[in-house]
Amino acid sequence: MALWPFGKKKNSDSAEYGNYRRREWEDPFVSRPAEAPATPTRPRASSGDFHDVQYMNPVKDKGSTIVQTTPDPEQVKEAEEAAVVQREHDAVNGKTGPFDGDNVDINDFDFSDFSAGLLNLGSIQLALPKNSQVQVEMGEQGPRMLHVITEFGRVTPVAFAAPNSGGMWEESSDEIAEGMRAEGMPVEYEEGPWGREVVGTGDNGIIRIIGVQGPRWLYRVTLAAPHGKEDRLADLGREIIARSFIYRGNTPVLAGNSLPVELPAQLALQIQQAMQQQQLRQQNQQNQQNQQGQGEQTGQPDQPEQQ
Repeated sequence: MALWPFGKKKNSDSAEYGNYRRREWEDPFVSRPAEAPATPTRPRASSGDFHDVQYMNPVKDKGSTIVQTTPDPEQVKEAEEAAVVQREHDAVNGKTGPFDGDNVDINDFDFSDFSAGLLNLGSIQLALPKNSQVQVEMGEQGPRMLHVITEFGRVTPVAFAAPNSGGMWEESSDEIAEGMRAEGMPVEYEEGPWGREVVGTGDNGIIRIIGVQGPRWLYRVTLAAPHGKEDRLADLGREIIARSFIYRGNTPVLAGNSLPVELPAQLALQIQQAMQQQQLRQQNQQNQQNQQGQGEQTGQPDQPEQQ
């Protein structure tokens, strides 16, 4: 399978590179890590420009309406058995990512043909596609998830600690697919550049989950696209994955737990300001409700009619 055009290494020639569980599935268009810190432990510098950062207030999603169709079980079984679960991937000496950031220097690469800047999340660095935005999904206790919004849909990257023995994506992808099917969503496995991709279809769009295993880490990226744009988002999402760097570090993390996320300083400041504004709005709403309640209590009672 041919790979896509890739960013060239600095000072190199012009040759192109390349001719978990059920709880992880809660909503067709929201990917949730096992344990993601609500606030950054320390700011990180980044060359990306975050003036287009968007914020999602916490909402109680009722979920998407799912297409109630059931594929032929025998066809599904045959396709799943034929699909390659995980292609061999060299995250250190390979010519395409995702790379192991602890052993490969991101500064040796030039992604300017694809990206306007790098997004540094501590355990993940990735090249932001041109004309994309960073969207922070807010929870009650603070930021809960980070998405990259593109013209074709939403990209949600998460890195997990994984065992050296491998096999985590096979187990995780099976359980994700089972959870999606339990919700009534048609699911199939497709073979991508790194092996198995989990693809689910709903009324509102297509979700594709891609997993790549590296040295003691698993990189999982969820792509959510409206109908008609799923193929374009799949191509773009794979290009983002190929330009991603995962930093596992030496800190002990249980296999299956997400690696800690550290937000860039500018992004962390904007989130803090957004949270303060959100708290102020909530306080103002509460004050208005209290004033209305007091006004009703002090109102004059109705006078009895005179005979």
